[in-house]
Formats: sequence, structure tokens, C-alpha cells
Amino acid sequence: MAIEHVTDQSFTQQVSEGLVLADFWAPWCGPCKMIAPVLEEIDGEMEDKVQIVKLDVDENQETAGNYGVMSIPTLLLFKDGEVVDQVVGFQSKESLVELINKHAA
Repeated sequence: MAIEHVTDQSFTQQVSEGLVLADFWAPWCGPCKMIAPVLEEIDGEMEDKVQIVKLDVDENQETAGNYGVMSIPTLLLFKDGEVVDQVVGFQSKESLVELINKHAA
């Protein structure tokens, strides 16, 4: 499953089932660019455990506001539509894998 780009209109539906890691980002954000290949790797290795979606906060301010996103990248981990974890800023692959595995059981 490829990383899917979501919008204000599709966000709620995309995070409603299973384990979903939502990346709140913007094209001008340096740390967002740094974390993108990490998320691609995780998507390739863990697609059976987690779905990854990306939301451009410049184009989708309503959803970012609803979840209180103040800094980017912000990663919210959803389980069946509910936020179960959150991290802000660049994260290593190891820490993200650990985060996902903690909630994948």
C-alpha cells in the first residue's frame, strides 16, 4: 500500500479503520522533507500493520486545527479513528517502528 495524500474531506474516513499514521506536513518544511524517506521505508516494511497518510497543513488547515497541530511535522497515530499517540518533529525510523509496534497488538 502506498502512502496516501489526504485532504480535509477524506481525512476522517482514512483514519477510521485499523492503525493509521498521519503525517501533518508542508512542502516548505525541512524536517518534513527529512522524515519523508523514513515514512516510505516504514510503509514498505510494515504495510501489513499500519497505513500511512500525509496531510498538507497549508492546503488542509481545518483538519490540522481540529487536532491542534502547531508544529510540523506532527505525526498522529490513530487506532480505529481515535488518536492513541503523537510525536512532533523529525523521528528516527527506529522510534517510529517502536511507536507503531506498541499499538499494533
